[in-house]
Amino acid sequence: MRVLKLTAVVVAVGTLAACTTAEKTASGAGVGAAVGALASNSVGGAVAGALIGGFGTYLFETADGRCRYRNSKGVVYTARCHWRR
Repeated sequence: MRVLKLTAVVVAVGTLAACTTAEKTASGAGVGAAVGALASNSVGGAVAGALIGGFGTYLFETADGRCRYRNSKGVVYTARCHWRR
């Protein structure tokens, strides 16, 4: 149980470091999975938490129709989300 709590903390800190929409969505899914697993103590709870966390983070990040991207040089920029063009 202690390892799961430590994993949740590490994933939560990773969420703060994420800067592109995809990274934040993936981090949100990771935090959701950890919280779901801790709350339900089951794989099903982890899956549900990952879906809810990832989808919720994505909706929050793209609410204004703009996404953050990272190009091949590592530069982060904001543009219209690719699915809204």
